[in-house]
Amino acid sequence: MSRSSSVTPRFRPRRSTRTSVSPSCARCVGSRTRGPEALIRLASVGDPAHPPCVLVEAAHAKLNLSLAITGRRADGFHELVSLVVSVSLADHLALHLGQPLGLTCDNPSLPVDGTNLVLQAAAAYVRRRPGAVVGRFHLAKKIPHGAGLGGGSSDAAAALRLLDRASGDPLGAEVLEALAAEVGSDCPFFVRSQAAIMRGRGERLEILPPAARAALAGRKVVLVKPPFGVPTPEAYALLAKAGKYRAAAPVEAELAAWIARPLADPSPLGNDLAVPVFAKYLALPTGLASFCLTTGTAWRMTGSGSACFSFVTDPFEHARLREDVRRAWGAGSWVGEAVISG
Repeated sequence: MSRSSSVTPRFRPRRSTRTSVSPSCARCVGSRTRGPEALIRLASVGDPAHPPCVLVEAAHAKLNLSLAITGRRADGFHELVSLVVSVSLADHLALHLGQPLGLTCDNPSLPVDGTNLVLQAAAAYVRRRPGAVVGRFHLAKKIPHGAGLGGGSSDAAAALRLLDRASGDPLGAEVLEALAAEVGSDCPFFVRSQAAIMRGRGERLEILPPAARAALAGRKVVLVKPPFGVPTPEAYALLAKAGKYRAAAPVEAELAAWIARPLADPSPLGNDLAVPVFAKYLALPTGLASFCLTTGTAWRMTGSGSACFSFVTDPFEHARLREDVRRAWGAGSWVGEAVISG
């Protein structure tokens, strides 16, 4: 398999949703134009006839259009260089003000205790700002778990944005990115969710120049995921066992060349985690080889997997692909569509 570990065909045939919702209460609806301070005052009145005010944020998924691992650090993390974009696929996180800090979720398989990144992010925010206004979070999941799409990290960043909105005196994106780095390596990206080059262990971000972002914005992708996920630590452990890291200088040169010509497809820059992951999880490359025949496009893995993606154009045989995915990976597989954001 080539370095890029994409599966190529043999032949060819703003973003974040932000709402302040308490629709049954005229006082709450009327207060929305007065900002979060008014909502917080209403939530603290204690009027049993007044429903808790709710703030909502969309937590968008990400795609690693390229992912190069350039070495292992003394702290156990890996150095990476990755071209990352956000897409329209999103969870939604609500913060119910005036209620005790906690978390509920519409997916019963996900933990709602302190192991969930939403509550870890809330804890980081409260450490930074003791006495911060908190509440009960409710998470509506759309991003598949264990897919390499960054759902958990994006949810954590959404929690930080919600708490910052509720404060009435926002800390701002840069401070939130620093707090996000305490929660997870790729969490800082989701604070702004702007197309960027990610470096370090994921916490160092370079926002792409406008021309490069414009070249990616609006492109359609189709996403597929088998019933199983690939734990991120396992993917990195498989790579570490092989010991095959890339030199940083050529990676940076390839990225610079793409930025100079952003209309080119960046995916051939490769995903270094795909090689060891595909070697262990043979259902992935086998399935993708079949999907190539359906879409006539190349398929790549995002992040540590197990989700994979392909750029598509209309007309596109959605029903046939869904059937192919079910045939290859079974009834527990997933197919989705998304659009890249700028």
